[in-house]
Amino acid sequence: MADKRDYYEILGVNRSATPEEIKKAYRQMARKHHPDVNKDDPNATEKFKEINEAYEVLSDQQKRAAYDQFGHDAFDPNQGAGGFGGFGGFGGFDINDMGGGFGDIFDMIFGNGQTGRRRRTGPQRGADREIRMEVSFEDAVFGTEKDFQLPRMETCDKCSGSGAEPGSSIKTCPQCKGTGQMKTVQNTPFGRFETARTCTMCHGEGKTIEKPCSACHGTGKVRKNRTINIRIPAGIDTGSRLRIQGEGEQGAYGGPPGDLYISVVVRPHSMFKREGYNLICNMAIDFVQAALGAEIDIPLLGGAEHTLVIPEGTQPGDVITVRGKGIPHLHSHRTGDLRVIINVKIPTKMTKRQKELLNNFYEGSESKANKKGIIDRFKDAMG
Repeated sequence: MADKRDYYEILGVNRSATPEEIKKAYRQMARKHHPDVNKDDPNATEKFKEINEAYEVLSDQQKRAAYDQFGHDAFDPNQGAGGFGGFGGFGGFDINDMGGGFGDIFDMIFGNGQTGRRRRTGPQRGADREIRMEVSFEDAVFGTEKDFQLPRMETCDKCSGSGAEPGSSIKTCPQCKGTGQMKTVQNTPFGRFETARTCTMCHGEGKTIEKPCSACHGTGKVRKNRTINIRIPAGIDTGSRLRIQGEGEQGAYGGPPGDLYISVVVRPHSMFKREGYNLICNMAIDFVQAALGAEIDIPLLGGAEHTLVIPEGTQPGDVITVRGKGIPHLHSHRTGDLRVIINVKIPTKMTKRQKELLNNFYEGSESKANKKGIIDRFKDAMG
């Protein structure tokens, strides 16, 4: 086998290359020298076979070890029988006495060409999809339903998924005879190896199309926009993930479709914030309302109003809680609270009379003995 090229040289890698580097090099070489790409090169098929042969050996740990030690002779049945002391019997031990040799063991683990074909073309579940959806703050709190346009690959209507132009024929692949796989048998110093790889002509389909469908270009699938209804549950928050069963990519060979996952992002609100299942808002009142107390109407999320009672002597930063006016819990019938943070506004302009009243209030507050409380004094001054 001295006329065969070095496998490492064929793939353009050195002998210390990692499996990932070998795989990357193989893909690059396979794309570059594929017969379909080099139709004018009469040697393209042979080059492509040479690349596949090199990768088949170097991508397998045991085969690569044998090749590194013995070179191409590792896969020469003549050398295997006598070149290494008669590998047919190491010290009287015949590896074929194991009940068929390593080839049968590999067949049992990986399956022969036919079982591999069945496994690959059996029903395959479609891929899952994930999309990002923005919803308003109100829709996240109260829940809603939305129609969403989702592009995905679906069966081509023109060819009914066959990939062939209507009226054209679909033929059995001449290279793999319809199995979808190419079987290779090699006798090595480590035994008889039988492997199967995907047919390079039909890409494992076992058939070739005379004339590809003009709508799907031979793939059997086209991209379509599908309208789906998405229910947004009340109380959902940013980071929540919804699952809609069966709305992912279509399956292959009769397999079920995948699922659709929706990552929710809630847009901020101009007035309200969220802390868990509680709503937080800021409310400004004047210092008279803070001192004397008051009742004011405040807007609630969704457009309604609520009468908020401001107690006498409310301080800046005090929090008034309104029970049950927050956010519904996703998994229970409970509802959070509304928490109103009070901000007290200090007037920047006052009349002379207002200033006199405040001065009188201030002077009276300096003496605490036998005086009324601060709220009472303020009421008297304002009265």
